[in-house]
Amino acid sequence: MDELRKRVRGLIDAAPGAQREFAAVIGLDETKLSKSLSGTRRFTPAELVRIAEHSGVTVNWLLNGSDDAVTVTAVPSPTTRSASAPDAECQTEPRRKILETAWDLIAERGYHRVRIADIAKACGTSTATIHYYFPTKDDVLNEALRRNVKLAFDRQVAELHAIADAHKRLVRLVELQLPSDGLLRREWSVWLQVWNESALNPKFRALYWDSYDRWYRTIAMTIRSGQEQGVFREQDPDHATVQLTALIDGLGIQVLTGKPGSSVAAMRRHLRDFIQRNILEGTQ
Repeated sequence: MDELRKRVRGLIDAAPGAQREFAAVIGLDETKLSKSLSGTRRFTPAELVRIAEHSGVTVNWLLNGSDDAVTVTAVPSPTTRSASAPDAECQTEPRRKILETAWDLIAERGYHRVRIADIAKACGTSTATIHYYFPTKDDVLNEALRRNVKLAFDRQVAELHAIADAHKRLVRLVELQLPSDGLLRREWSVWLQVWNESALNPKFRALYWDSYDRWYRTIAMTIRSGQEQGVFREQDPDHATVQLTALIDGLGIQVLTGKPGSSVAAMRRHLRDFIQRNILEGTQ
C-alpha cells in the first residue's frame, strides 16, 4: 500500500493544479484523498478506477507497478490497450476529453447517429481537432472499444485483487458484468455496436476478438483457480467458460433490448443458478 500511495502522489505531482483540483476532478473529497495518501484510509475500488481513468494509467499499474503484472484477471493484449502512459503524446488531455465524449455519444445515440461534428460540438472544439487525434470515424469506434477493455480491466483488478476465494471472485466478476444503469450499461451499448460492426465489417473483427479474448481468459483462469482450490468441479475450464460467457452475452442483449420479462435482477439470478448447477463442486 505504501507503493500505491507513492504512485498516486506521483500522478498528483505530475498533474496541473493543486491536490484539491485532482481530488475534485476524480470526484473525491480532498480530506478523504489526504487520509488515503497518509495511510489512515484505503482507496476504494471505485476511487482507484477514477484515478486510473483520469491519469491515463491502469489500476494494475497503481497496485502492482506494471500494466503486465500477474493478477486475478487476464491482462489486455497489446492490440487492445488504450494509449495509457501519462507522458504519451497521444494521451494528452484534449485527446482524453475527445475520446470520453465520443464514447458517451456512441453509447447513448449509436455509432451511426454520431457525426464527427457532433463530437466536436460536445467538446467545444473543431472537427479538424477531432481528426488530428482520430483521422477517421472508424478510429473513434476502435478507441471506444479499447476504452471498454481498459474500463473493465481496471474495474476487475480493483474489485477482485483482494478476493482469494475463487467462488466469491467468480460471483463478483459476473456482478461487475451486469448491464446496470450508468457506466456498465453504456459499456454494454458500445459492445453491442462493436458486435454489429464486426459482423458487417471484417476489418473490425481482429480487434474485437482480441478484446473479447481478455474477458474469456479472465473467466477461464477464475474457473481453473476454483478447481485448484477444490471449490469447482473438475471439467474442461474452456467448456464451462464458453457456456458461461455465451449465457452472459445472451442475457445481456435481452436486457439492453428490453425483452419482456428480462431485467438485471433476472439476469443475476440466471447466472448464479448456472454457476451453482454447473460449476460448483458437489452440485451434480
